[in-house]
Amino acid sequence: MTVKTSGGDHFEPEWVKSSYSSNDGPACLEVAAVLTAIRVRDSKHVAGPQLGFAPDAWAEFVAYASGS
Repeated sequence: MTVKTSGGDHFEPEWVKSSYSSNDGPACLEVAAVLTAIRVRDSKHVAGPQLGFAPDAWAEFVAYASGS
């Protein structure tokens, strides 16, 4: 994941979703890496609330969810 700068001290996160998701249905989670956290949001409500995870906690979750 990348973090794009939009000038000054403001960072614009690049939101991504799984390659397993289709563009036909927005029922998906999107993930973005920001300076010190991993952010997660609902693709149906992009302006809605977001969850934030420490990078280590996110890595542990992904390993658990993938069965690694």
